[in-house]
Amino acid sequence: MFRRRLSLVLVLLAAAVTLQGLAAVVAVREAERQVVRGRVASDTLQRFVELSSTKQRLRAWATQHQIGAGGAPSERDTLVERMQAQLQSLVALARDAETMGLAEEAPEEHAARLDALRVLTHSVAQLGAAVREMQPLSPEVQASAVWNALTAVFEQSEGRDLRELVAQSIAREQAAMQRERAAADASLARMRALWIGTALALALGALAATLYFGRALRRPLHALADGARALQQGQLHHRINLPGRNEFADAARSMNAMADELERHRQREQQQRQVLEATVRERTADLHQANESLQRTDVRRRQLLADISHELRTPTTAIRGEAEVTLRGGERPATEYREALARIVDISRQQGKVIDDLLAMARTDMETFSVAREPVALQQPVLDALGLATALAAEQGVRLQAEGALPDTLTVFGDAQRLTQLVLLLLDNAIRYSHPGGTVSWRLLAKDGWAELQVRDEGIGIPAAELPQVFERHFRGSAARQHRASGSGLGLPIARALAQAHGGALQLHSPWPPSTESSTDGGTCAVLRLPLWHGAETDTPRNAGTTPDTA
Repeated sequence: MFRRRLSLVLVLLAAAVTLQGLAAVVAVREAERQVVRGRVASDTLQRFVELSSTKQRLRAWATQHQIGAGGAPSERDTLVERMQAQLQSLVALARDAETMGLAEEAPEEHAARLDALRVLTHSVAQLGAAVREMQPLSPEVQASAVWNALTAVFEQSEGRDLRELVAQSIAREQAAMQRERAAADASLARMRALWIGTALALALGALAATLYFGRALRRPLHALADGARALQQGQLHHRINLPGRNEFADAARSMNAMADELERHRQREQQQRQVLEATVRERTADLHQANESLQRTDVRRRQLLADISHELRTPTTAIRGEAEVTLRGGERPATEYREALARIVDISRQQGKVIDDLLAMARTDMETFSVAREPVALQQPVLDALGLATALAAEQGVRLQAEGALPDTLTVFGDAQRLTQLVLLLLDNAIRYSHPGGTVSWRLLAKDGWAELQVRDEGIGIPAAELPQVFERHFRGSAARQHRASGSGLGLPIARALAQAHGGALQLHSPWPPSTESSTDGGTCAVLRLPLWHGAETDTPRNAGTTPDTA
């Protein structure tokens, strides 16, 4: 199985890399140890050299001081402290040498080092005390005596010659440094050889594994690739021939089984496509028949609406003709004229209202009103609508009341007749749903570049749950139906369509005023907002195309 062989090779390579890493860690640690040992030996040699140099400078200072040629005490103290610091550093380096095993490898050398440090420590202590007590000599003192005295102080300690002791120490530390440097070079050479050997071994192993698996995988991969291309091109009859029991043979058998299944699926798909096409043809024929039936039904509906309109207008015409005949006849009592005329007017009004509702309902789009475009002083359509609504208000026992005076001319861009119809619809709605003896107030003002008409009543109000639906065609709330059984539910939808056709908006607020807790018997406020016209060259209102803020 290729998987097992590949896993084995990968495990061997991983083990080789791990061993190489461990060997590298060991070699690096050994190299670090050798480098540190060499650094200790080099630092020890350097400190001995510095100690010898400092001692010579201190002797020069003492000579100058005794012969009166200079030598400040601060310089003396600095040199003494420097020698003491150098000795302390040498003692610390000696301890480091013991820690790293140098004392065990060269015990005699280490013993000589410690002995030299002991003598030098004692000598520096004596030397420091002696130089602090030195005074300038009188001229009678011979120079040879001064030199001998300084030599005894600086070069003799415990009966030993300090110059010879320091020279031996320097020579000994130089030999130790050379020895440690040679050991470090040998360690680096061994590490280099180890790295090169392991790298070559890994490279050869990887190359051998690559050649083996490249030859072993070439044929099955080519066969699988050819089979995949054949399946991609739709050659479902193609089969991959890879005998044996390995992963590639298993994959080939799986792809062959998939090709068999796809071929069977294609056959079933062709059969189902034929069935589906037949079903689609049948359904298309049914839809065609249904469409023709709907068209015939629509023609009948339009004819029915036309017939209804005709049938409703015919008695209206007859009533109007009877009134004319009655007026042309002989003298009759006034009461008869009044009764006949009252009946004729009532019937005509009801018949006309039904006709208007039916015609509005027959429209397919409420936004297709024909609106003439010209500058219109809004005050005139409002006054015209008030004149028409006065008789209806008197009949319902409702009082019309203006809130404040009319503002200066408010010019909008639209259709004067349609605007009169729009205002009349709002007044009519407020009057019909007011209680007898109630008041319908109105107010016209300019606000933020818009003309705003507010029509308020003290009527039945609109429940909060029904307020979003009042602009739907044929919708009438429960309170509206109880207050007034007749009505088609088309007045407010038509009013909103007229407002939008003029670039404005219409909103209802109920209960009114807003502080009323009950959702009914709180009154309603209709707010109509239309964009003001400012005489632009395009004859277009400044706010046209924007939605007014009626909140």
